[in-house]
Amino acid sequence: MKPIKISVIVPTYHRNDLLAKCLDNLSPKIQTFPSEEYEVIVTDDGAKTTAKQMICDHYPWVKWVAGPRKGPAANRNNGAEYAQGEWLVFTDDDCVPQPNWLNAFAKETKGEALALEGAIHPLGDPKQDMAECPINLTGGWFWSANIAIERALFEKIGGFDANYPLALHEDVDIRERLYVFTTILFVPEASVFHPVRLIPLKSAISRIPKRCAATAYHLAKHRKDSSNQSVLGLTIFEFKYHLRHLLGGLRKGKIKFAYVSFLTIIIGTPVFFFYILMYSKSKQKFGKSD
Repeated sequence: MKPIKISVIVPTYHRNDLLAKCLDNLSPKIQTFPSEEYEVIVTDDGAKTTAKQMICDHYPWVKWVAGPRKGPAANRNNGAEYAQGEWLVFTDDDCVPQPNWLNAFAKETKGEALALEGAIHPLGDPKQDMAECPINLTGGWFWSANIAIERALFEKIGGFDANYPLALHEDVDIRERLYVFTTILFVPEASVFHPVRLIPLKSAISRIPKRCAATAYHLAKHRKDSSNQSVLGLTIFEFKYHLRHLLGGLRKGKIKFAYVSFLTIIIGTPVFFFYILMYSKSKQKFGKSD
């Protein structure tokens, strides 16, 4: 029996209906990659319910493990701890991998690049007001919905930084840390489809403080020692970023999006300033790799 080459890691949280569609397409009957050379690990952060029974009943070839309930970055790391493959391939529980997905990645694991990213196609209209979807058609993004990393390198850099509590910037962070050791190759044939989500206005507003805090953590971690990277400089940068989004939303007729951008400027800027100042004063060590 050949050793497992690829470990597919799927973090999930209370989305069994979408997870089922993802696992259907990861089935050995669908994927063109040899079934004995890959495994699928679902790491489940569910609190009220889990996918354990569904997987036991319908997907016996999938390994279910309980997540740490500390956010998506920690959940991915948790899945990686159970992996046996030489490469770790990550996707999201609402993604639909295409039949040649694993085979396309596997062909590129023989090259020099120790990190790969695949194409992410939108399912739905991403131009709608309050639409959200991590589209990647040309590479350079390294969205965690479709990436592959050699396991030895993943372990060397300490995996994802579990200090990121939201699905925000944690994949950008690991991309920057990977660049120190390897190039990242875009593999368009390794494609998944990602549903376009319409974020409820109330939900978008309620998560403004947490998103601003997460952004402050990310920018503090990756700040450079220059005048425009001071606490005030970073706050002005963040203010201008959301101002551009506000004006862009108005120009495109996305009224709800523009409204959230406006509230982010009013509510989020003070939150961002507070956290960026806190991180600067604490001289915090960021992530496992620092």
